[in-house]
Amino acid sequence: MKNDFKNGFVANIPIGFSVAAYGSVCGMMSSQAGVEFYEMMLMNVFIFAGSSQMIIIEMWSDSLNVLGIILAALMINLRYFLIGASLSTLFQNSSKKEKLAYMHLCADENWAVTIAKAKKQDITPLFLFGGGVCLLLIWSASTSAGFVLGEFISDPSKYALDFAFVAIFTALTFNMYHGKNNLIPWVIAALVAIVAEYFIAGKFYIVFGALAGSFSAVYLHKDEDE
Repeated sequence: MKNDFKNGFVANIPIGFSVAAYGSVCGMMSSQAGVEFYEMMLMNVFIFAGSSQMIIIEMWSDSLNVLGIILAALMINLRYFLIGASLSTLFQNSSKKEKLAYMHLCADENWAVTIAKAKKQDITPLFLFGGGVCLLLIWSASTSAGFVLGEFISDPSKYALDFAFVAIFTALTFNMYHGKNNLIPWVIAALVAIVAEYFIAGKFYIVFGALAGSFSAVYLHKDEDE
């Protein structure tokens, strides 16, 4: 357990290559949207959420809609309530300060790696934290590189760089699939998200899809826990 930080750091290096790919896209978008370099780096440190940062950058303008940006980032990050709940067992012996520090560097990628590792052996929150530090360093380096390249590459989609964001989450999703027991909740989550996205403006479809999938999984498997 004393090597959990190192093990978590190393375990996230492979997925870090994909993070670097869409981090560079985020950096390019920042440069082209008029975001200053220091503003982008502050977002990396204090927000550290790629999807939220991309949403913020897309909404960036000379007359910032601060309230709209805050609400959009909040909606897309509400999934962290579910992520935090899934880590409750891991944090059961941690103080509130440790939980706040470690969870700040909890991203979708190191969360997925941590959950997969926890199913195979006992680990501490330092595994999650080590992965978070690894991803923060990679994310900061790649967004910096993308910021510089943004002056030379005007259309990231021309090089399929815009697909990196979709690819990493697709890979994470299939890595977490464990057979037909997952199928129904996943289908329900997808259908609810599609319907919500069609009828409700904004990013609420993420929340509704996640909640629908979670509650359906609990309902379908409640008999197994009794």
